[in-house]
Amino acid sequence: MRHQRRSRRFDRTSAHLTAMMRNMTASLIRHDRIVTTPQKAKEVRRFAERLVTIAKKGGPANFQRALAILVDKDAVRKLFKEVAPRYTTSGRLHPHPAPLERPSGDNARQCIFEFVEEDGAKRKAKAVKKHHKAP
Repeated sequence: MRHQRRSRRFDRTSAHLTAMMRNMTASLIRHDRIVTTPQKAKEVRRFAERLVTIAKKGGPANFQRALAILVDKDAVRKLFKEVAPRYTTSGRLHPHPAPLERPSGDNARQCIFEFVEEDGAKRKAKAVKKHHKAP
């Protein structure tokens, strides 16, 4: 049973799971999108949001914190110079999994996982529209 479990294990050891999350997040930062399964995308989202929050604060200490988590220096540089400045004005980062057709092979569901920026005005308009439906 999954009582009080925080994340998925994907039937991997803890070292393998950490390495997989680091590699997928580095690829997401480097290429701005990756193709993966929806379950892995949901777990990488937590990892990526945490790193972008650190990068938004800036500074050498936060650079070292991000480097300790991600290990890939080029990806951390891009995170601080290109990715984080895009999300300083918006309230929150939204990595967005978009579904794809099932490929041949193991027939696993696939999705495109990319950064999507949503500004505060759009979010408020969605909330108003959701609560005030016209008859």
